[in-house]
Amino acid sequence: MANVSMREAKNRLTELARKVEAGEIVTITRNGKPVLDLVPHRNKGGIDLPAGQAWLESRGYNPGLIRIAPDFDDPLPEDILFRPNPDQE
Repeated sequence: MANVSMREAKNRLTELARKVEAGEIVTITRNGKPVLDLVPHRNKGGIDLPAGQAWLESRGYNPGLIRIAPDFDDPLPEDILFRPNPDQE
């Protein structure tokens, strides 16, 4: 890993870019303190759904075990809403 001052980086940008392309990490400093790292670019990938499914299955995930009732988000009946909390009595 190379340390380069900000001024030096301005003058040697092409050379530093070649080093980064070769896999090296270059740290740019200002007044001797690290400010930023030049690192090789990585393409961002999307979500790999088959890999995620395989990971879940390897840990015993079974989608048939989870069930959400169709009325899950329906409003609660008033007798439940206005019932006193037994912990507060």
